[in-house]
Amino acid sequence: MAIDITWAAVITTALIDSINPCAIGVLILLITTLLALSKQKRRHMMLVTGLIYITAVYITYFLAGIGLLLFIQRFNLAETLSVVVGIVVIVLGLIEAKDFFWYGKGISLRIPARRAEQIKEMMKKISVPSAIILGIFVAAVELPCTGGPYLAITTLLATKGFQAQTVIYLLVYNFIFILPLLVILLLVYFGLSAKKIQKWKDSQKKWMRLFTGFVMIALGILLILYGKGIIHIG
Repeated sequence: MAIDITWAAVITTALIDSINPCAIGVLILLITTLLALSKQKRRHMMLVTGLIYITAVYITYFLAGIGLLLFIQRFNLAETLSVVVGIVVIVLGLIEAKDFFWYGKGISLRIPARRAEQIKEMMKKISVPSAIILGIFVAAVELPCTGGPYLAITTLLATKGFQAQTVIYLLVYNFIFILPLLVILLLVYFGLSAKKIQKWKDSQKKWMRLFTGFVMIALGILLILYGKGIIHIG
């Protein structure tokens, strides 16, 4: 059975991944830190530094996706990895969904405490140039939170082969991923309180994890069906 749900899968997964509480929480912390640094031109500095940080996150994630795609294609692992990644992603999805009912109990997908402290220390010395390093570092340490959906969608794209269209899928995915970060940055720049956004994020965190879990489980099932030869994607 041949189906092509690539755009639907890319957009849906990116939308769910984009409201990840880890990514939003780090940005809010960065904004709060920047606003506290200086009373003069602090909003302008916040906007410029925030944009550089978000751009660094975007580029890092995009290049990581390209690297993974090339690796899978180089060793012709798309079908083999589909089943393995599918199982892993389903397990991660169940962990995410678990946090809707029992947040913080047992295993949770979050930034390790040690890395979270490193991020806070880096923010104390934040500047326009160091925002690039911060973006790269955060993109790497956020993998426990964001790695599952991205691994699943990258493996799904690998089944189509490495081509121009695949690169477009990744570009769009990562733009959707950073879109809420851009919106939050602009909202604070134009006057909305960062504390209000933090409060909203905390109140919706369990729902974010539930939706992420459901999407990851669905993607995992899709990958297993492809790996078993039951369906053909595009």
